[in-house]
Amino acid sequence: MLNKDNKYTSSRMINVSQHGGIGGIWFLGFIGTLFYYLHFHSGTIKLVAFAIFKAVFWLAYLIYYLFQFMKI
Repeated sequence: MLNKDNKYTSSRMINVSQHGGIGGIWFLGFIGTLFYYLHFHSGTIKLVAFAIFKAVFWLAYLIYYLFQFMKI
């Protein structure tokens, strides 16, 4: 028999609902940059692998160069 007033269950449900929105936005950005980089780097398998690598880490590069620009 399940107890619906269980403290763990209710806190887990609240925690999941509060932290689930940004993944979809990141995924759309990943798909967009993947198409962008594949358009320019489509030739050999090395260039395609490089395009996939750049699409995965594009946000890290953006933040790095933003901090470098801001001299942080």
